[in-house]
Amino acid sequence: MLSCVLAIVCGFLVLVLDRISKLFILNNFDLGEGFIAIKGVLNIVFVKNPGAAWGMFGGKTLPLIILTSVVMAVCIFVLIKIGKKNPLLFWSLVLVVSGGLGNLIDRIFYNGYVVDFLQFGFWTSYPVFNIADCAVVIGGGMLVLYFILDLIKDVRLKKTIKSENALESYNGDN
Repeated sequence: MLSCVLAIVCGFLVLVLDRISKLFILNNFDLGEGFIAIKGVLNIVFVKNPGAAWGMFGGKTLPLIILTSVVMAVCIFVLIKIGKKNPLLFWSLVLVVSGGLGNLIDRIFYNGYVVDFLQFGFWTSYPVFNIADCAVVIGGGMLVLYFILDLIKDVRLKKTIKSENALESYNGDN
């Protein structure tokens, strides 16, 4: 239960930090303006992203709002139904929801675009992103890890059952 509370607090803090950072960028930078935050590692540059990841579906605001809303609704449904049974699943879904909400707020209130401002200094051709994007990627990675671990657990359980059945069959023949 404590893990769930911590996840919710963390998700809330991610959302607050995302909103504050985007408002700071909007109020202090012109489009395209930025600076080197950590030389060779991180640049801050204000970019308007009208699309999803890597600018895909640029200008498709309504479908992106609908898709984001549906994904978040599914995540919230899973959180309520089974999320509390597994901390890794719960944390991953909270991060996806908090990041999705951060970008959804942008898309609704900033004429369909998302405020991006984080750029890798060592990989400047990589798309500029934001804190909400980080939460979604980390949450998505954790979700993949959850499914991999769950699959491994199922395979081990099936092997155990198969071994027990083989043992019973062998003992029954004697």
